[in-house]
Amino acid sequence: MVSPKNKNFSFKTITALVLALGLVLAPVAAHAATLEEQIAAANADAARNQQQAATLRTQGDTLANKLAEIAAQSQAIRSQIAANKAKAQKLTQDINDAKDKLALKKQVLDENVRVIYQESKVSPLEMLASSRSFSEYVDRQQYLDTLKDHVQEAAKEVQRQKEELEKQQADLDLAIRNQTNLSQALAIQQNEQSNLLASTRGDEAKYAEQAKASSAKAEELKKQQAAILASRFGGIPSGGTPCGGGYPSTWCNAPKDTLIDRWGMYNRECVSYTAFRVANSGRRMPYWGGRGNAKQWPGNAQAEGIPVDGSPRPGDVAITTAGPYGHAMYVESVSGRMITVSQYNFNNAGEYSVMTIPSDNLYFIHF
Repeated sequence: MVSPKNKNFSFKTITALVLALGLVLAPVAAHAATLEEQIAAANADAARNQQQAATLRTQGDTLANKLAEIAAQSQAIRSQIAANKAKAQKLTQDINDAKDKLALKKQVLDENVRVIYQESKVSPLEMLASSRSFSEYVDRQQYLDTLKDHVQEAAKEVQRQKEELEKQQADLDLAIRNQTNLSQALAIQQNEQSNLLASTRGDEAKYAEQAKASSAKAEELKKQQAAILASRFGGIPSGGTPCGGGYPSTWCNAPKDTLIDRWGMYNRECVSYTAFRVANSGRRMPYWGGRGNAKQWPGNAQAEGIPVDGSPRPGDVAITTAGPYGHAMYVESVSGRMITVSQYNFNNAGEYSVMTIPSDNLYFIHF
């Protein structure tokens, strides 16, 4: 039988222990809450920077396509310029040949003009007198008339050919100048687009690096949070292997978060593993892949009519709401207030592990 004095002593002792335990756990809980806020902020920064990097990547791809289009246009114009220069070279040769022919024609014309000029100084009477017959006189007169007509037509043809060749040369020179100007304008545009693309790619790399740094910070904070939770639960999980607990090799051998399981959840996450264990035991596992994280499972279960309370039983899914997402564990055994659980992704590495923890402040879903 315990005396009143001993009863009083026992009550005071228990009270003191409870207060002391509260003083010890309170900083841990506060620290965990602070880490959760930092993790959420780091994740938000990472998401924001990743989105900005993706936007710049899209802009960069558009600019790269534009550059490819400009390069194709420039190449086409350079080909046209080369073709026109070759055409101009041939036209120059044609003009030179035509000039040589025109020079010969001009010599013939000059000779004909001289003959006409000489004959024009002879009067018709003198021409008739110098002719052997009247018929010869008529023939000579007709020849001079025909020669005059030929000289006039030949002179016109020479002038027409000369003007046509000069026009072709002028048109070709203008086309080459215009194409050269366009090629230069495209080169300027290409240079501006290249500079803009380089700047955009630089900004993309900057934001990607910031996102990487934010993600790394979030990962480090998650590890700190996991260590705090492990300390709070009374130990570090054992195991730490990619596969375990009967989890299918197809999911556990693939990198974390690269596959979707039958319940719409990413592989090697805590919720994917616990969903598998429930279903593998022959019980109904609802499809909760599109309905939040582990910390929302108690509410999801109650909405389905599945019992949820604070009393653990083997086969239950234990839920802690600590952290931004919470954590799901599968109860393997119960010993008083201590439970042994198996889990995935406790240390954010997507690994299987086992640990024994207090059942305090946990939700237990009785599937």
